[in-house]
Amino acid sequence: MASRKSKPVEPAEKPEAVEEIAEEQKETAEQPEVVTMTQEELETVKKHIDELQKKYDDTVALLQRNQADFDNFRKRNASVRADSYEEGRRDCLRALLPVLDDFDRVAESDPGADGWADGVKLVHKKFAEILKKEGLEEIPSDGAFDPELHNAVMTEAVDGMESGNIVQTFQKGYKVKDKIIRHSMVKVSE
Repeated sequence: MASRKSKPVEPAEKPEAVEEIAEEQKETAEQPEVVTMTQEELETVKKHIDELQKKYDDTVALLQRNQADFDNFRKRNASVRADSYEEGRRDCLRALLPVLDDFDRVAESDPGADGWADGVKLVHKKFAEILKKEGLEEIPSDGAFDPELHNAVMTEAVDGMESGNIVQTFQKGYKVKDKIIRHSMVKVSE
């Protein structure tokens, strides 16, 4: 029996063979797949497609409503915030008006008159009470230095005082409800 050997493809023939196979695959890929189904199966598929389309449309509508609601919320919230801020400013200024009135009376009076200094002290006391009522608290600036509460602007070697203690307060610090609005400016011992 004679054995048949397959003839190897010559290098010049290879690209043509590859091109032919690629063309055949391209032709098969371009041709739509034909599926045969009964009328009942076609109706079931159409019904399923309609249900999916309805769910899709409902989801898109819901997302659009949510987006509109969020935009409205954002605008309303910005408006309420601005109104609240302005109302807070008006309340604060309204609370300070009596102090302004007292300063006007002091300014109109004679600085050399008896009790003028006492009048200024009373206005200062009234002003401090109003600020305290609004939540302003003085930060204690005696004892040990605390970098969270105090701002050390100077140091000085003091005999008989431990290092890190406050020697002098240059400017009082204040906080409102545990939020510091100004640190105490102090001198600290070395």
